Amino acid sequence: MSERIEDTAPDDTRPGALDAAPGVDPDAVARVWAAMCSLVLKQEDRRKEVAETLGMSFFRAKALRRLLPGPLTMRELTSRLATEKPYTTLVVDDLERRGFVERSVHPDDRRCKIVTLTPAGVAAAEQAERILARPPRSLLALAPEDLAALDRIMAALRSPQG
Repeated sequence: MSERIEDTAPDDTRPGALDAAPGVDPDAVARVWAAMCSLVLKQEDRRKEVAETLGMSFFRAKALRRLLPGPLTMRELTSRLATEKPYTTLVVDDLERRGFVERSVHPDDRRCKIVTLTPAGVAAAEQAERILARPPRSLLALAPEDLAALDRIMAALRSPQG
């Protein structure tokens, strides 16, 4: 019976194991990562809450949020949404029909369209931001010392690794 390639691979080729610091248990890293993902993505489905609150797909809300800092060309919006140009056009068409955005001709290049939030679009985008920024209940329920420890850990995770 022949060995399969994955049976002969060293343990340090498992996802997450290659970059783990010496002495760090790759299984513990995987458990922590899974818990973080669950907390952020599954425990309180903020994407669904945003979509239901605003009465639009989360992707449309994402487009509004990308426009909060200021107007963008269609090309810039497409890039920031990491999507295709035809889909951005469909999204902007819908948001324009709903009164959340306006399109105008770029002053320097008539071939380009600029997308700008209307006051209703700003309000919707800000509401989405408030929903997404609200901490999960489980985080709010932590004991002060646990929150302080987690705060220190998160600061270490955010700092550049040397």
